[in-house]
Amino acid sequence: MENKDLIDKNFQKYMKIAFLEAKKAFDKAEVPIGAVIVSKDGKVISKAHNLTETKKNSLCHAEILAIQKACKKLNEKYLMDCSIFVTLEPCPMCATAISLAKIKNVYFSTVDEKGGAVVNGVKIYENMKNLYKPTVNYGYLKEESSELLKKFFKNLRKK
Repeated sequence: MENKDLIDKNFQKYMKIAFLEAKKAFDKAEVPIGAVIVSKDGKVISKAHNLTETKKNSLCHAEILAIQKACKKLNEKYLMDCSIFVTLEPCPMCATAISLAKIKNVYFSTVDEKGGAVVNGVKIYENMKNLYKPTVNYGYLKEESSELLKKFFKNLRKK
């Protein structure tokens, strides 16, 4: 079995881990987004959730934190044979960071029509000047991820 087949076969498991990370963010009053980075042999290398409010740092998106943890754990600059699983379409900053880290595959749950940059907005990976283009897949746990985000913002508007 090829490595991509292994990841594709188990992507639901990894998306569920990302969703659990998103729930952790929700419980901390953070925008509920979770990310997981998986090696080519299917091992979870890192996982993270948004911490922009907790750390008072607008760069602390789930994807950025997961990439930092994975690079540190592997002692590598690039994550070439890895896949990232995220509960929301990456923003321009995160999509670019994924490309710079040379992550092979991007899986995300739900699209972000306002802030997304993969299938919406600036479509980072369609830009011909972009040096590294990962494979993109999306849609699993779409309803659950979308509902968690809607609940978060509904609660925020009540405050």
